[in-house]
Amino acid sequence: MTSQSFTVTIAGGGLGGLTTALSLRRRGLRTTVLESAPQLGEVGAGIQTAPNASRILLGLGLRHHLAAIRTEPLDQVRRRWQDGSIIAQLPLGDRVKQEYGAPYWHYHRADLHRVLLDACLDPDGAGPVVQVFTNARVVDIDGSDAERPVAVTADGRRFDADVLIGADGIRSAVRDAMGLPDTLVFSGEMAFRALIPGDKIAADPATRFLLDRYHSTIWYGPDRHLVHYMIRGGEFLNVVAIVPNTLDVRDDDPSTWTAPASADELVESFPGWDDRVASMLSKAEGDASSWAMYRRHRDPVWVDGHVALLGDAAHAMLPYQAQGASQAMEDAAVLAEELGAVTRSGIAGALVRYVSRRATHAGMVQDASLENMRFYHLPDGPEQEARDAQLRTFSGESDVSYDWLWRGTPLNNPDLESFSYPFVR
Repeated sequence: MTSQSFTVTIAGGGLGGLTTALSLRRRGLRTTVLESAPQLGEVGAGIQTAPNASRILLGLGLRHHLAAIRTEPLDQVRRRWQDGSIIAQLPLGDRVKQEYGAPYWHYHRADLHRVLLDACLDPDGAGPVVQVFTNARVVDIDGSDAERPVAVTADGRRFDADVLIGADGIRSAVRDAMGLPDTLVFSGEMAFRALIPGDKIAADPATRFLLDRYHSTIWYGPDRHLVHYMIRGGEFLNVVAIVPNTLDVRDDDPSTWTAPASADELVESFPGWDDRVASMLSKAEGDASSWAMYRRHRDPVWVDGHVALLGDAAHAMLPYQAQGASQAMEDAAVLAEELGAVTRSGIAGALVRYVSRRATHAGMVQDASLENMRFYHLPDGPEQEARDAQLRTFSGESDVSYDWLWRGTPLNNPDLESFSYPFVR
C-alpha cells in the first residue's frame, strides 16, 4: 500500500458514505464524513445484500458483526399474483456461498448502518479512525483551489480536503455544486414500505407459512409487484410493494416524495390478488410509508478535478434489481483501491480510473432496473407467459444475468478476489 498523506471528505453518512469512509481508512487515508441529519441512523426498513455487496463488507473485516445481525434466506421464491402459485424457486443459502464466495443476506438497514458506523468510530476499542460530523449539510463547494476543494455546510462551516466525495443521495447538493445536469426522472410509480411484526405473521394461519423457511419472495402481477423477506431472525417481515403512484409529487419539492401510509391503503392497492397478500398487508398498521420512485438517466460524468460522486448521487436506480446500496458499496471498494494506490499528485488520475471502472457497470444495472419495471408488471397474456418461462431458468431477469451481477466489479485486491466462505453459519 502506498504511504498516504492526503485527506478525503465524504458528504453523506448513509450506507454508501460509511462504506466509503471505512474502505478509504483501511487504505490509510484520513477521512471525514459530513452528515446532514442531527444524528446518524437509517430508516426502519430491510435491505438485501447479494454476494457482490457481501463480499465487500466481509472484506472490510466485518464478518462476525454481520453474522450477528443477518437473516439468511434459503430460497428465492417467485409467485403469481392471482393465486400465489409458485412460478419458480431457487436455492440461495449454501449454493450462493459456494458459487460466489460470499452470502446472500438480509438485514435491518439500521443494524447494518450501526455495524459500519461502529467500525468507523471505534474499531477494537482503538479510538476513532474516521471523523464524523452531524448537522453538517453540505450546500456548496468552494473550488477556488482545484486541488483542495472545500465543502461548505448550511451553517457556514468549511471542510477542506484533497478529495471531496458526494455520497449525499438522490438529491445531491455536491452534484448540483459541480454544475452537472439534473438527470432525475420520475418513474410514475411509488413503493409502499412496511415492517410487519413477525408475531403477527405467526399468529395468522393465512401467513404462518412465511415462517416455515426464510425466503426472498417476489409476487408478479399486472402494473405492480410485491417483495417480502424476514429480517432480525423473524422479528419483522420487511415488505416493499410497488404500485402506480398516487402521491401529489412535485419534482422540485422532495417533501412531496414520501408520506405515511395505512394498512388499508396497502390492501386496497392489490385488488383481486391472492387472499394471503391482503392478510399479510393488513398487519402493517402504524409502520408503513409510501415513496415516489425516482431514477437518474445514465450519465458517465461523475468527476470534476478532485470532486467525485458515488452511489445515488451518480447513478440512482429503481429498486427492481435490489442493487441500489450494493452498487454504492462497489463504488466504495473501487474508489478506495484507486485512491489507496496513489500519492497526492495522482488523485485526479485515480478518480478518472474509478469512474472508468464503475460507470459502465453501474449504468448497466440502472438500465436493467428500469427494464424490470416493465418486465415485472406485464399484464397476463403471451408476453407474461414467456417472462414466467424465463424466470424459471434463474439466468437473470431483463438485461443482465445474476452471475454477472453477483460477481460484481472485478477488484484488484487479491484478498478480496480470492475470498472464500469457510466460516460462520
